[in-house]
Amino acid sequence: MRVGVVTFPGTLDDFDAARAVRFAGGESVSLWHGDEDLVKVDAVILPGGFSYGDYLRCGAIARFAPVMSSIIEGAKNGLPVLGICNGFQILCESHLLPGALTRNKGLHFYCKDQELEILNNTTLWTNDFKVGEKIVIPLKNGEGSFQCDDKTLDELEGEGRIIARYIGENPNGSRNAIAGISNAAGNVVGIMPHPEHAIDSLTGPSTDGLAFFTSILKKMVNA
Repeated sequence: MRVGVVTFPGTLDDFDAARAVRFAGGESVSLWHGDEDLVKVDAVILPGGFSYGDYLRCGAIARFAPVMSSIIEGAKNGLPVLGICNGFQILCESHLLPGALTRNKGLHFYCKDQELEILNNTTLWTNDFKVGEKIVIPLKNGEGSFQCDDKTLDELEGEGRIIARYIGENPNGSRNAIAGISNAAGNVVGIMPHPEHAIDSLTGPSTDGLAFFTSILKKMVNA
């Protein structure tokens, strides 16, 4: 299975995301922000970093990159898309996911190993988890506070579209301690912490993040 990993100017976690794909058994394919052609990949990852320097708002410029026109169209037709940290912000700016990521409470950048609870294992990116499973993966962001209006929050909660929630302290001040969400179809997922940094105990706090990548590979192979 071919998983495209997009590089924007300022992206810094694309190599980690590509490594995670290979570690899970897939083929990683580099996608450039200026190219519309997705070269027939089976899924796409928007990795973390500071796309276009995070000028204006995080992800606001990246949303208009040529590659995003193809990703937005593909996602609406079922293409699996995972947005990690800045990728999550880009998905919200692209309206593939609702809400917005704003400045952390206290206005500080956070970098820590964070415990999460998995709440939804029916999406294309979370089916290798168990509901209620506790995982630890790194969190590193300055604008990771998920915010939305009450109606959207009720929809996310009522439809089971919150895929993960922070355990213990709500580090960013996200509404309802939300760490990640999905679209209604379950093919688009945004997660603020970094699963690609927790695939190998040699380089991360755990191997808990690997299931995000094995999930998509197993789901697509069995489709």
